[in-house]
Amino acid sequence: MHRNTAAVAAALRAAGCAGEVRELSVPARTAAEAAEALSCPVGAIASSLVFLADGEPVLVLTSGAHRVDTAHTAAQLGVADLTRPGAAEVRAATGQPIGGVAPVGHPAPLRTVVDVALAGFDVVWAAAGTPHAVFPTTFTELLRICDAEPVAVVP
Repeated sequence: MHRNTAAVAAALRAAGCAGEVRELSVPARTAAEAAEALSCPVGAIASSLVFLADGEPVLVLTSGAHRVDTAHTAAQLGVADLTRPGAAEVRAATGQPIGGVAPVGHPAPLRTVVDVALAGFDVVWAAAGTPHAVFPTTFTELLRICDAEPVAVVP
């Protein structure tokens, strides 16, 4: 198991999560790839996107069924500016590569928001530290383990 995935699995166990990390034989860098590999709706994929909110990293866990409306989400977060950082900044904030960023297992806590659209799925799948690893969870569990805020990321 990759060290990032092991760190995520340990964080999930420490948080009392029931879902086990699952390593995939194919990469799942996008929500569409993950949905295909897992035979689930693309909306049930919790895409982990790092943004800079007024220059500070924030993790947005959004449904794979839509794109984050940055102006709307910035207003929801109470910030003036929400922009996408480069790959190096994502890795610095999370310790994980784009396409594999997990909701947990980061070097330091990140402000995290969870898209309310994920509440519509009984099982939500999230990345587990690499593009080849995922874990099952729920909207409620994501809020708890990430100390996250529920936010509508599209109007």
